[in-house]
Amino acid sequence: MDASQLLCLDDFEEQAQKLLPIGMWSYYRSGADNEETLRENREAYRRYWLKPRILRDVSVIDMSTSVLGEKVDAPICISPTAFHGGAHPDGEIATVKGAAVMNTLMILSSISNKSLEEVAAARPNLPKWLNVYPWRHRDVTRDIVKRAERAGFKAIVISVDISTPGSRRRVMRNVRQAAMPGKVLGTFDRYINKTAGSSPDFSFQETTSTWQYIQWLRDVSKLPIVLKGILTVEDAILAAEHNVQGILVSNHGGRQLDCVPAAIDVLADIVDAVGDKLEVYVDGGIRTGTDVLKALALGAKAIFIGRPVLYGLACNGEEGVKAVLRILREEFKRAMALTGCSQLSDISRSLLISTNDRLSKF
Repeated sequence: MDASQLLCLDDFEEQAQKLLPIGMWSYYRSGADNEETLRENREAYRRYWLKPRILRDVSVIDMSTSVLGEKVDAPICISPTAFHGGAHPDGEIATVKGAAVMNTLMILSSISNKSLEEVAAARPNLPKWLNVYPWRHRDVTRDIVKRAERAGFKAIVISVDISTPGSRRRVMRNVRQAAMPGKVLGTFDRYINKTAGSSPDFSFQETTSTWQYIQWLRDVSKLPIVLKGILTVEDAILAAEHNVQGILVSNHGGRQLDCVPAAIDVLADIVDAVGDKLEVYVDGGIRTGTDVLKALALGAKAIFIGRPVLYGLACNGEEGVKAVLRILREEFKRAMALTGCSQLSDISRSLLISTNDRLSKF
C-alpha cells in the first residue's frame, strides 16, 4: 500500500499485519488469555461521546504541555514496548528519531534491541524515560538505572503489574516463528551471564517485592519515579503516599491479567483521588484523536501509545513512526477545534457524555 493511503492508525495496523512475520505479529498483537481486556481497551472509548461547542475562537490551537517538566508539542507520547528490531532493522533508533521530529517523549523499554546508550545518543536532546521491571537481580536493575542516569534519561518507569508473566496464547501458538534478527538484547547483553546463563532472567520479577521496592529504587537513583500499571484508586493512593512523581494508568495493553477494566474506565476516579498529588497518564486502546481528547477530558495529563508505534515502524521505519504520531496529533487538533477548545486547559469533563445517557443529555 502507498504510504499516502495510510490515513489512520488502523490502516497502519492492517498493513503491519501483512508485512510482519506471524511470530512477530503475534507477539506485538497478543493479549492475555481470551483477550477480553485487549478488546475492551478499544471498545471502552466508544462509550464516551463528545459535545461539540460552536462559535468559539479556535483560529490558534495550542496543544503543547509538559510531562514531569519536560516540554512536548502535544500530550501524545510513546509507551514502552519491547523488541522494536522485530518490526524494523533500525529498531528503537528509528523510533526515537521519529519521536524527535514530532518533539514528543519516549519511554524506552529496557528489553530493547538497541542499547539505552545507543538510543540516547541518537537523539540526545529528546526527553526520554527508561522502563524497568522489578527484576530478581537487583544488581542488574541498579546498574541499568545508573546507566540511564549517565545517558541522560529523565525518569524511571517501573512496571508494577508483572509479578508473573501473563498467559499469551497467541504467542504460545506461534512461538517458534518469533525469532528476532540481529542483536537481540541491546541493553541486556552484558548481563546474560549474571542472570540465566544463556539469556536474561526476564521472567523473574521479584514476586516478594512490596512498596518497599520503591524506596529501594529511590535510594538507588534520584531520578523521578513513575509507576506503570496502576488500575485502582487504592493503589494510586499508595503511590502518592510513597511520593512517586507520576502514575501511568494501564493494564499492560491487555497482556497481563485478563478481565480487568480498560484504563479509560478507571481514569477519572484515580485522577479525582490523586491528581493533585502527582501526574496521571493513561495508555491502552488509544487509536484516534477523539480518544486522546476523551482521555484528557477525564483528567489525564498526557496519553501514551504503544502498538501503533510498532505498526508504523513495521510499515516504514522512522517515517512510519512520524506518520503515526502526526496523524494522531492532527486528529487531536481537529477534535479540539470542533469542541471549541483552543488550549488544553479548555478540555474538561463537561465535553463528555456516556453511551447510557447521550440521548437524554444531547
